[in-house]
Amino acid sequence: MIDHRHQLSSLALSDAELAAQLVTQAGTLAAQMLAAGLTVDTKTSISDVVSDADKAAESMIVAALALARPDDGVLGEEGAAAPGRRSWVIDPVDGTYNFVSGLPAWCSALALLDGEDLLLGAIFQPTTNELWVGGKGLPVTLNGVQVAPLLDRPLHEVAFSTYLHPPRLVDPHLLNPILAVLQQSATVRMIGSGSVELAAIAAGRLGLWLHADTHPWDWLPGAALVRAAGGVAEVFEHGGHSWHAAGPATAVAQAQQLVLAT
Repeated sequence: MIDHRHQLSSLALSDAELAAQLVTQAGTLAAQMLAAGLTVDTKTSISDVVSDADKAAESMIVAALALARPDDGVLGEEGAAAPGRRSWVIDPVDGTYNFVSGLPAWCSALALLDGEDLLLGAIFQPTTNELWVGGKGLPVTLNGVQVAPLLDRPLHEVAFSTYLHPPRLVDPHLLNPILAVLQQSATVRMIGSGSVELAAIAAGRLGLWLHADTHPWDWLPGAALVRAAGGVAEVFEHGGHSWHAAGPATAVAQAQQLVLAT
């Protein structure tokens, strides 16, 4: 039976409220399915996996958006795609390898675009019960409480977050820039969930995020948070790769200079 009261309440929500509701529901659904047992398949490699929970959470978000924002389009990691006036970018479970392995660093994430304009990001990490929301003209909140503005800091003072996929280590245009940045940073962390990491950047828990050739669903939700927190989130090209950098302005500028110099 269709719950028309739920439909009406969703229609009345702001975009930020709707995004917060959807990532919370998606993350909760994924956690429940994990506890009940999952079917897991590989995609491009043994570490690139997808579970029944990814698919179910994405389907739930798409169905809810079709009711609440019927004129908007969607782009989902697990294949959802439809054009619209605006676009919701969906990562139903970001950090799926962590998720299926029992590691806590995973989340559900959403971003909202109007053309090329990044309006909003929302990230929910069920294992820590942390809900992040922020965007253009909307300060970042953690569980409804506004976070402190991001302090500008140089690269040598901050932790550097990245990811190195083993088969790509043979590419010097990828490896050497990352090593150059690593050598100038305070330390390095590889957490395995882009959105979890970017939320940590927005909160000042991590300092610099630098990944290459990042998918939009791994980048946009967290990039919106970083910008809303007073940091920068930029994309630039070098060595045949698209580099995605986020964090305090000084650290990002220094990292970009190091990449471009390799």
